[in-house]
Amino acid sequence: MTAVATAVGRSSTDRPALRRCVGVEPDEFAARYWGAAPLLTPRLPKGFDDLLTLDDADELLSRRGLRTPFLRVAKNGAVLSSDQFTRGGGVGAEITDQVADDKVSRLFDDGATVVLQGLHRLWPPLIDFAGQLGVDLGHPVQINAYITPPSSQGFSAHYDVHDVFVLQVAGQKRWRVHAPVHADPLRTQPWDHHADAVAERALDTPLIEETLNPGDALYLPRGYLHSATALGEVSAHLTVGVHVLTRYALVEALLALAGRDPQLRTTLPLGIDAADPEQLAPHLAATVEALGQVLRDTPIDEVTRRVRDKVWQGTRPEPLSPLAQAAAVRSAATGSVVRVRAGLRYRLRTEGERVVLEVPGDELSLPASTGAALRALLSGEPKVVGELPGISAADQGVLVRRLLREGVLVPCDR
Repeated sequence: MTAVATAVGRSSTDRPALRRCVGVEPDEFAARYWGAAPLLTPRLPKGFDDLLTLDDADELLSRRGLRTPFLRVAKNGAVLSSDQFTRGGGVGAEITDQVADDKVSRLFDDGATVVLQGLHRLWPPLIDFAGQLGVDLGHPVQINAYITPPSSQGFSAHYDVHDVFVLQVAGQKRWRVHAPVHADPLRTQPWDHHADAVAERALDTPLIEETLNPGDALYLPRGYLHSATALGEVSAHLTVGVHVLTRYALVEALLALAGRDPQLRTTLPLGIDAADPEQLAPHLAATVEALGQVLRDTPIDEVTRRVRDKVWQGTRPEPLSPLAQAAAVRSAATGSVVRVRAGLRYRLRTEGERVVLEVPGDELSLPASTGAALRALLSGEPKVVGELPGISAADQGVLVRRLLREGVLVPCDR
C-alpha cells in the first residue's frame, strides 16, 4: 500500500484567513505566538465588516428562526435560563424554544450580553471564513459573536479550553488579560475547576489591558485569563475558538487502540479490594508492562487515522447546494467544469489495482486507471471533463458524476 496524498480541497499556502487575524507573517505567528503567547494587533487593514455587522446580528435575532443553543444570554457573569428569551414558534412551527426578539430586546436594554453561537454553521460569510481558517490552521474552528450593551460586562475573568482569536466588529471593548493559573488546559479542565485561583489572579496587574476598536484583533492561547467590558456604546466582537489538537489527543488515540489487547481486558480477581494498594499493586505492574508493549507496537497509521478523524469530524467542507448538485450529477458531460469541494479533507492511496479515496465518513474505491485523472481533479484547480489525463472522455464523465454524487466535486464556472 502506498500513500499518495493527504490534503484539503483548498490551498493553505498563503493562509489568507489567518492573515486577517494577526498582524505578523504566518510563519512568525507559528513560531512565536501559536499556543505560547497572546498577540494584540491594532488596525488590521481589512477590518471585519464583511463578516458580521450589528444589522446582521439583528437579522439573525429576528428573522432567521434561531433556536437554542444558537443563542445564549448572560448578565453579571451568569448565563440566563433560555426560557427568558425563547417562546413557541407559532402556527406551522410547533417548537417551544425559538428565539423571541422582543424578550431579547428587553434583556439587552437591561444590560445583558447576547451571544450568537455556532455562526460558522449559520451565517454565510462566517461559514466561508471558518472553512478557510480551519484549513490555514489545521485545527477545527468555531465562531461565536458577543454583543454587549454600553458600559456592561458579560462574563467575569475566566479562561477558555481552546485558543481564541477576538475580532472586534463594532464599538469599543476594554480587555484585561492575565497569565494562566493552569497552563494548556484540556477540554475536561474548565476554568471553574480553578475558580479561586482565577479570582485571585484576576486581581494582579494584567499582562494586557487595552481597548479594542473595530478592526483590532487579539489572539489568546488556551488558559490565558480574560475579561472584557464595553465602553460608551454597543460593542460586538467575534470569538473564533480553535479546538487545538494536543499531544493528549495522541494519548487518547493510543489508549483507544490499547483496548484491543486481551491482557489489558483481563478481569481482576473475585473479591479484590480496590481500596487496598497491596492488592492492586501486582495487577497495576502487569498492566503497565502490557500497556507499554502495546504502545510500542501500535502502528503509527492507526494512531494517525484516529487523530485525523477528530479533525475531519469537527470540520465541515464548503457547503454545497443539494438541488444544483443533483442537477450537476445528471448533466455532467464532456465540457462540464468542476473543482474539488473547498475545505474537503481527503487522503488518496493506492492498493494494488485500485486507488482509494478516503473522505470523512467514507472510502471510495476506484480503478487504478483513474489515478491520474483523480489527482488532477483533487489539485484544487477547475478541470474540464474531456481534458483529464489517463482515461477516455466517456470514463471521465463516469468518474466526475460519481465524485459529484459523493460531494467530492462541485460544479463551477470556467
